[in-house]
Amino acid sequence: MTVPDPRPLVGEPVSLDLLNTRWMADGVRQDLLTGTGGLEIWLVSNGLDGRFRADTATLRHTLAARDALAALVDRPGDPEATARVDAVLGHGRIRATLTAEGPGEEPEFADPAWGPGWTAARDYLDLLRARPDRIRACAHEACILHFYDTSRNGTRRWCSMAACGNRAKASRHYARAKDN
Repeated sequence: MTVPDPRPLVGEPVSLDLLNTRWMADGVRQDLLTGTGGLEIWLVSNGLDGRFRADTATLRHTLAARDALAALVDRPGDPEATARVDAVLGHGRIRATLTAEGPGEEPEFADPAWGPGWTAARDYLDLLRARPDRIRACAHEACILHFYDTSRNGTRRWCSMAACGNRAKASRHYARAKDN
């Protein structure tokens, strides 16, 4: 039986989805990755459950990758944060392949426990190549979620208009009504 993913925002690119395994609920920080059960939920949510196991070694390495990515997202270009993500990337590589379907690529790991964290770090490189200015933190002061802005004009501010965007609008409305 699959346990539902409790997070308020899912479906972001895997690198940002890993960051979003921490979120705020009623002013309290939540963390999906406190054990292998949460790791299993995250792996399933990202289609990685068939490739990687939800064991303690994988959890430990995935948490290391999350911390490295969080440091780099919070401090883009910081040499220490960059080195931490680069260290995660050092645990895997891409092998070029050729099959009947044509050319391809296949990730390889000396230690498969690094697979999910490496996959997230590699995805972050793809986001940096495509549109680094579209990697965003939610603009709501009480939210710690991240998203990749895919809006046409690139002006998305909230992780979710239904949640954080609505709260911000309601706060502004309340402040205006209180001032009148």
